[in-house]
Amino acid sequence: MTAHQPIRVLVVEDDPVAADAHVLYVGRVPGFTAVGKAHTGAEARRVLERTPVDLLLLDLHLPDVHGLQFARSLRAAGHHADVIAVTSARDLTVVREGVSLGVVQYVLKPFTFATLRDRLLRYAEFHAAAGEASGQEEVDRALAVLRAPGPAALPKGLSAPTLQRVTAALREHPDGLTATGVAEAVGISRITARRYLEHLVDTGRAARSPQYGTVGRPELQYRWVTGQ
Repeated sequence: MTAHQPIRVLVVEDDPVAADAHVLYVGRVPGFTAVGKAHTGAEARRVLERTPVDLLLLDLHLPDVHGLQFARSLRAAGHHADVIAVTSARDLTVVREGVSLGVVQYVLKPFTFATLRDRLLRYAEFHAAAGEASGQEEVDRALAVLRAPGPAALPKGLSAPTLQRVTAALREHPDGLTATGVAEAVGISRITARRYLEHLVDTGRAARSPQYGTVGRPELQYRWVTGQ
C-alpha cells in the first residue's frame, strides 16, 4: 500500500443494520475505504482470502466465534491486519488479551460517528509512521497517537453526571422533550435543563424545534440526533 492509497477496512459485525452503518461511517472518514463486510468469522475469513485488508473493525461477539479467538486464528494463519475491536463488554481482561493480538483500539457500543472517526484518524496517523525513531520520546509519541484524548471540559456550571441523565432522558423519548419535560424526568429546574439541552445542541448531539399547538409562545422541543 502506498501513501496515496486509502486504508482498507473490513467490517465484521453480526447485526446487518449495524454493519451497514459502520460501512457508511468508514466511508465518511478521509483516507479510509470499506472493502467489504461480514456477519460471521467464517464469512470474514473468506473475504480476507480474496481481498487485501489493512484494518478489521471487528465485533467481538460473533455468532460462530469470539472476536479475540478469531483474531488469534488470523495471526496463526499469517494475516497481519490490525484490529479495532467493537464491543459492549467492558471486561479489562479481554482488553489486555486483545493487545497481544494486534487490537490497536477498542470502541464501546453504542458509539457515534465522531467516536469512530477519531479512532480511525488516530490509527491512520499511527499507521503512517515510518522510518527509524530518533529516540524514546519519538517512540512514545507514536504510541500515544492511538490513545484517545480525555473528555472535553464541560462549560462552567455543568456536570458530567447530570449531562448523562439529561442525555438518557432524551434517548428514552425519540419524539423529543421540552426543557420542562427533561426537568421533570431528571429532577432539576427547567432553567438548568435548558442549559444542558443547549449544550447538547451546540455539540451536535441534539436538535431543537418549536413545539406548536400550545397557547402563547411555543416551547422548544429537543430531540436526540439519530446515530449519536
